[in-house]
Amino acid sequence: MAATMTVLSSAIASLLSGATSVLAQQAVWSDEEVVQICGEKPGIACGFALRRTGNEYLAKAADFLLAKPLKIALILLLALLATRLARKGIRRFVDSFEQPGVQRTLGTIRDRTPAALLTTGPVPVRSLQRAETIGAVLRSVISAVIWTVALFTILAEFAINLGPLIAGAGIAGVALGFGAQSLVKDFLSGMFMLVEDQFGVGDIIDVGDASGVVEGVSLRTTRIRDVEGTVWHVPNGTISRVGNQSQQWSRALIDFEVAYDTDTDTATRVIKDVADSVWQDEELGTLVLEEPEVWGVEAFGPDGVAIRLVLKTSPSAQWKVMRELRQRMKEAFDAHGIEIPFPQRTVWVRPDGASHDASDGAESSLAPPASKARATPAS
Repeated sequence: MAATMTVLSSAIASLLSGATSVLAQQAVWSDEEVVQICGEKPGIACGFALRRTGNEYLAKAADFLLAKPLKIALILLLALLATRLARKGIRRFVDSFEQPGVQRTLGTIRDRTPAALLTTGPVPVRSLQRAETIGAVLRSVISAVIWTVALFTILAEFAINLGPLIAGAGIAGVALGFGAQSLVKDFLSGMFMLVEDQFGVGDIIDVGDASGVVEGVSLRTTRIRDVEGTVWHVPNGTISRVGNQSQQWSRALIDFEVAYDTDTDTATRVIKDVADSVWQDEELGTLVLEEPEVWGVEAFGPDGVAIRLVLKTSPSAQWKVMRELRQRMKEAFDAHGIEIPFPQRTVWVRPDGASHDASDGAESSLAPPASKARATPAS
């Protein structure tokens, strides 16, 4: 028992002497020495360990094993939080593209209008596609920026010189910009096309080299299927102008020609009646948004008089309405005896032998007057 007490007493004395030496050593380390060992910006773990233990190796180890991982974890946590907040903000921003501006402004009025004036099919598809594409691009850009900054911050914690890295990234960016100018142009053009809502999925457009229904829109290319079924992939940077034939509403415009001896008032009345019958039709009436208008005589052609009819229709419905109008108009013209003109030409026929002999200075007799005949091509 006495031996045990002796061992405990010696252990306590050793601990007290160690604590005394630590406190004495703690008083030795000045701020300048801490900076010299732990760096110009000493971490909390390095300074605390150095002052408590007096061992610079333990202090550096504590800084490397505790302080840096904690800083890196904090940087990653902040980057993750910033990414989530940015994505949430982008989602709220792109939600404004879900509906066109006109529909947002006239939303309360639209609820009280007939069914023909409500949102048509292609518009929600285009709005949704625009929102998803723009949101995906913005999320990718924001995420790349945030995590790039986080990566550089983490590298700085390991005392890595970022100057050469930034300079190298700048040179690589310049080289990439020169080598991929067309790609950058396609992306910028696609971004503006989506933001400005120039066209979208389901629209019928004409971009010059190709025309047809838009099947897909991305930042780089636009996919168009023409009337023959051919799919065209058009880079957005090459689209200098675009004609959208089905955005918000369309117009059916037809010039009906009648013979010159036809009473234009009667022909105009018949055209208006046929157009009104299409407007009041149970099936086709939903495609006609406003009352048809006959604008009157549009032109005098070589074969007849053109009378113009216009109808405001739903997007992409103008061709179906025009086909029905032509069929009904043919039946109405036949029923009212209105002649649909066909190409006619006036042919002058001169007999052979008409000549003038100037060798003897005397006038020769002129040929008899030419006869005029009207000829029409065979059907």
